[in-house]
Amino acid sequence: MITADKKIAVLIPSYKVKEHILGVISAIGPEVDTIYVIDDCCPVESGKFVEANCSDPRVRVLRNPENQGVGGAMMTGYRAAIADGMDVMVKIDGDGQMDPSLITHFTDPILSGEADYTKGNRFFDLEEIRAMPKMRLFGNAVLSFMTKFSSGYWELFDPTNGYTAIHRDAARHLPFDKISKRYFFETDILFRLNILRAVVIDIPMDAKYGDEVSNLKISKIVGEFLLKHIRNFGKRIFYSYYLRNMSVASLELPMGVIMLAGGGIFGLSHWIDSINSGIPTPAGTVMLSALPIIVGIQFILAFLGHDIASTPRRAFHLNKKGANAATLAKSENN
Repeated sequence: MITADKKIAVLIPSYKVKEHILGVISAIGPEVDTIYVIDDCCPVESGKFVEANCSDPRVRVLRNPENQGVGGAMMTGYRAAIADGMDVMVKIDGDGQMDPSLITHFTDPILSGEADYTKGNRFFDLEEIRAMPKMRLFGNAVLSFMTKFSSGYWELFDPTNGYTAIHRDAARHLPFDKISKRYFFETDILFRLNILRAVVIDIPMDAKYGDEVSNLKISKIVGEFLLKHIRNFGKRIFYSYYLRNMSVASLELPMGVIMLAGGGIFGLSHWIDSINSGIPTPAGTVMLSALPIIVGIQFILAFLGHDIASTPRRAFHLNKKGANAATLAKSENN
């Protein structure tokens, strides 16, 4: 446990979790200095309930005047924790699904300089994930694959996991007004962190499900998430490979896409002509179509190999040039 001279805060977004939140707070250990409960315009007034029934002096209730979703609640919490001089901010849901005894597992890699941001991963233990509902398991796998492309963190999994921790220096350079405020929050923040070149690592944790009902319906948000992933992917590629820096990979991707599309269109047009005329397509024409497709795929695979290898490895908050990097990142995030 690494906590000497460092202030740790826990942020708990509070919306319809009145039955569980006191238990969550009581389980938070002494390594935590401040506990922020963010009442996101909760219809059951969970903030008032905590104030009336919790005697823990570390607890501070924040309120959003209107419901902003988990992302909006976290932005309120981050701002308050940064203003109060907290060094690491841990997000725990108020529904009892996340074990507060794991807090130091999330904060230690940050305090030791290994990472800027840590997040839970429920897929490390294959035995434990059997407890996860099959639809949620499939949805998380699909969302994880899309997140790898859009965020650039190819080694991460379980992107919708809300158990996270972040270093103050990384958090204060995030564009809070730009980050998605609802269910895309956890995924969108990964994209923003990659623009900062922040180091993100997964923390193994068990899947835990009680009597709480999740408001996140994977089947309803996959389409919305797909569009946002495509947007973030395009922005990340432009920022990382054309605006901030250029390399061989900057040529491989457009060349690969052009050759793949050109070969596909050329081959498809001749295939349609062959069907209409009844005349077989000459072997030479088939080769003229297949060759650019094969080469295009090779270029795209080469680009992906470069992108995977370029995952950030040095913690942003240890970088002496962080101020300059943050200035550029902020302009890119806009």
